[in-house]
Amino acid sequence: MKLSRQFTVFGSAIFCVVIFSLYLMLDHLQLDHTKSPNNGGDKLQNGQLSILQDKIDRLERLLSENNEIIANIRDSVINLKESVKDGRGGLDGGNMSQGPYLELLASPPLVLPIDSQDCQFATREFSKPADGVQLLDVYDLLTFDNHDGGVWKQGFDITYQDNEWDSEPLQVFVVPHSHNDPGWLKTFDDYYRDQTQHILNNIVVKLHEDSRRKMIWSEISYFSKWWDNIDNQKRDAVKSLFEQGQLEITTGGWVMPDEANSHYFALIDQLLEGHQWLERNVGVKPQTGWAVDPFGHSPTQAYLLKQAGLANMLIQRVHYSVKKHFASQKTLEFFWRQNWDPASSTDILCHMMPFYSYDIPHTCGPDPKICCQFDFKRLPGGRVSCPWRVPPQPITDGNVQQRVQMLLDQYRKKSKLFRTKVVMVPLGDDFRYAEALEWDQQFQNYQKLFDYMNSHPELHVKAQFGTITDYFNALRKSSIDPGHASASLPVVSGDFFTYADRDDHYWSGYFTSRPFYKHLDRVLESHLRAAEILYSLTLANIQRFGKLNDFPAVENNRLLTEARRNLGLFQHHDAITGTGKDMVVIDYGTRCHSDMDTLINHELKGLSFSPRSVVVYNPTEQDRTSVVTVYVNTPHVCVITDHGHPVPAQVSAVWDDSTTASTELSFVAQVPALGLGLYQLSTAVSGGAETAEYVFLRQGGGLSVNMKHFTVNIPQDASTPLSIHNPHIQIWSSPTTGLMEVSHLKENGSEHQIKVEFAWYGTTSNRDKSGAYLFLPDGEAKMYSPARSPVIRITKGSVFSEITTTFDHVTHTLRLYNVQGVEGQAVEICNLVDIRREFNHEIAMRLASDVDSKDRFFTDLNGFQIQPRRTMAKLPLQANFYPMTSMAYIQDPGTRLTLLTAQSLGSASLVSGQLEVIMDRRLNQDDNRGLGQGVLDNKVTPSTFRLLLEKRAKTDGKPSPLSYPSLLSHVSSLYLNHPLISMAVSTEAQSLSLSAFTPLASSLPCDIHLVNLRSIQSKDGGGPSDEAALILHRKGFDCAFSNRNTGLLCATTQGKIHTEKLFSELRFQSIIPVSLTLMHTTEGGSSKEEIRLKPMEISTYRVQLT
Repeated sequence: MKLSRQFTVFGSAIFCVVIFSLYLMLDHLQLDHTKSPNNGGDKLQNGQLSILQDKIDRLERLLSENNEIIANIRDSVINLKESVKDGRGGLDGGNMSQGPYLELLASPPLVLPIDSQDCQFATREFSKPADGVQLLDVYDLLTFDNHDGGVWKQGFDITYQDNEWDSEPLQVFVVPHSHNDPGWLKTFDDYYRDQTQHILNNIVVKLHEDSRRKMIWSEISYFSKWWDNIDNQKRDAVKSLFEQGQLEITTGGWVMPDEANSHYFALIDQLLEGHQWLERNVGVKPQTGWAVDPFGHSPTQAYLLKQAGLANMLIQRVHYSVKKHFASQKTLEFFWRQNWDPASSTDILCHMMPFYSYDIPHTCGPDPKICCQFDFKRLPGGRVSCPWRVPPQPITDGNVQQRVQMLLDQYRKKSKLFRTKVVMVPLGDDFRYAEALEWDQQFQNYQKLFDYMNSHPELHVKAQFGTITDYFNALRKSSIDPGHASASLPVVSGDFFTYADRDDHYWSGYFTSRPFYKHLDRVLESHLRAAEILYSLTLANIQRFGKLNDFPAVENNRLLTEARRNLGLFQHHDAITGTGKDMVVIDYGTRCHSDMDTLINHELKGLSFSPRSVVVYNPTEQDRTSVVTVYVNTPHVCVITDHGHPVPAQVSAVWDDSTTASTELSFVAQVPALGLGLYQLSTAVSGGAETAEYVFLRQGGGLSVNMKHFTVNIPQDASTPLSIHNPHIQIWSSPTTGLMEVSHLKENGSEHQIKVEFAWYGTTSNRDKSGAYLFLPDGEAKMYSPARSPVIRITKGSVFSEITTTFDHVTHTLRLYNVQGVEGQAVEICNLVDIRREFNHEIAMRLASDVDSKDRFFTDLNGFQIQPRRTMAKLPLQANFYPMTSMAYIQDPGTRLTLLTAQSLGSASLVSGQLEVIMDRRLNQDDNRGLGQGVLDNKVTPSTFRLLLEKRAKTDGKPSPLSYPSLLSHVSSLYLNHPLISMAVSTEAQSLSLSAFTPLASSLPCDIHLVNLRSIQSKDGGGPSDEAALILHRKGFDCAFSNRNTGLLCATTQGKIHTEKLFSELRFQSIIPVSLTLMHTTEGGSSKEEIRLKPMEISTYRVQLT
């Protein structure tokens, strides 16, 4: 019985989680075709918008029905199916509030048990190697002037001696490539139909014509679609090109991802999806990363590629002053090392392209006017030409000598920027090689140039087509000094944000552009991860008991695969960045809808309005006490556990606007790690959930509030500071604005000024203005000053209290949870932003505190690591904004103030003690980076944060490139991004006796995060295999913070997990350490009995559970 009950809960949960994960991508997708910036012209766009809107409306009705199912409990009484563990019968709903609440989980320890050795990692001093380059030092060193460098505008004049290559010839590898965006100016499918499929078809034909030809390809999203549409003969021809080394897959991810906004979960997931597809279909293992178009580069991506088994990588979009400096120091090729790595275990060989762009005019050498003459697609008579008005010439016997001298001069000059006599020359651009003619133009003319170079030894050059790995192999061979074990290339640590391609044009706008979708991306990640883990646990239990026919494993695997690929597609550097055309953004939504329609109908059609239980899933690896909220249609509600124990609950109003509302129920759920809790909701005649009390304020009065069931007070004197508190924190807010002004920590009695403010940025009056990519403000921000006094609403209740202010453009809420767990330690901040009527405005939230942070602050990179920042007066304002994926903080010797975020946004600390985030941008023009439109499809956008104030126990010394969050900050961020998921139990399941599910024996160690437990597809791709990928991350944390009353229910264990004690019932039949994406089996590693992780390490294990 217990097994069947668990399967029933599993079945309900897995379907609901997958449903919600995809629905949430559309739930708030308020695609308002009346707001389109192209109101007059595009009938096709409006038609598609109307169709999509109709579909969304239908889904909204379905969801509304589901909410009514959850809410329709006013006339029902729970008939408990299970006996209470302590032997008592079920509690009468009328008596529920009288008895004490039974704690389902252990109480948090007063002092968090942290192993002393686990604190040593964060206290270690950073030691730069003798040949090391730290990007923080480079920024201090550079003047960021923009002198005219001559033909290389952003560089300098390059000279050489003719005899420099006499003893060692110059090796030139020309690397043909085609950059295929999975959506930008066209949708994914339109690009595939019009260009990409023809490029891939030509690869097969044209590479087979001449074995000397080479090509590289990156985007598996396109490659897999094409593969599914070609016959076996063509597939065999492709495989032979791989085997002969003519065709190479670079990186091998589902897309070429953005590196600023993407969370490391999604970066790993899209890389794993691409690599697993390659393993199943073509047997290729990528060796080299290729990232020519992401707008700035993160060391997180370098680490993930290294962990996946790649040896090399290439980057392109780096600040032009940094490129110039690296070129002058000959450090454009380097080993990229993580800040925290004291040795070389994270080193990956990296090539930084030196010039402005990855197109042909900016890749053969420093002079684009000459290089353009060797882009033979631009021959006279074609559709594209050279902007410098000197066209290419076909190579003939009559001009080959002169053309070789021109081109070789550029190759030699380019090679002078590097330490070896091996030079790499990309040959391609966006969607190149779509026509057979271009293949002939490029390859035939270049082969004539190569043949001439290689047949004239006096030129001291060997030129050829090559893949990027061909180049790196030659580079490695050349860069090893005789008699030395280590390479002669430098070591670089740090990140390459914020990118500028010219002048003061900093690409810090896209850190926030289209924040609505950035928020939805994070919701989808959380729900997909939850579904993955539940699915893998379900499969293991089914296989364990031989119940393979009791669960639709193949169908659910298909749905999960589709969701993975939708999430992966959205990590593309023109998707999550908010830099695609409006129609492309609509296409992402429509794509998700195609999956959703089937799922919603499949799950909801059979539901009736019978009362039901609520299953609560905890997607985190920590036993957890958190607040769950569901909509109800009566305030007379009680909540009990599946064993009949009462649960703290609060009925509150859901405000449709500032003064009218419906009803919601919030209760305190205690759910084991990765487990399912079961709660019963019923009508309570008396003694049910407590009702919240309300106070309304508005300067000048004029308020009228009429709410049944709730106590509402409208005081005449509105001059007293407003205050709410919980067991840990008390905050005071302005009675005029409702915005926070002071925070008080009860544990140590400390009090800090922390003022919340809002501000506007405009755009410059210069010709180049802010757009989807660029942030070009018209000066410092102007304080937000609403046209009318806001309505302030104070909510006080037993589960949470909050202060909400309704401004014209922002509804701002400060909330405190009255729980002893982690979520009681921070102030939750929710902003609902609506700037749809604005013109060239960006709205920011600013925290102004008394923390003496000076010009230093810290932002995370991809939710994986912390990067120290310095606000520099020598840079324009927009250059001091950086991506904030999951957190930013400021600190002084005694205090740290951390802003945790549930969505990626741009952040800065422009003044000591301040943190600032841009919440939304509405821009009426293009910023001349190719998009061809402004950002005018704004939505009403939620932004959620948690504000954590912590006392520090150490004094800041010399600024260091190393910094780590506290354990409390790590777990608070985890809870913010992975809230408990509540699901209504179906009518069929309601008739069964359900029970909670506790898969883990206990919480994982506090510093170890279960990134994913992801099913692995069978070799034939038809369904899941009996294996899963277990991905773990041991987080680096700082011990210099109080470990008292943290609310954490875990400890640290020096990175050790005993596998036999991990699960409560399941066991590991096999556990094999592998590379991040399962491409390689790693030598040594963990034993079957114990997993051991180093701080900051992400490791993957191929596991079989029984």
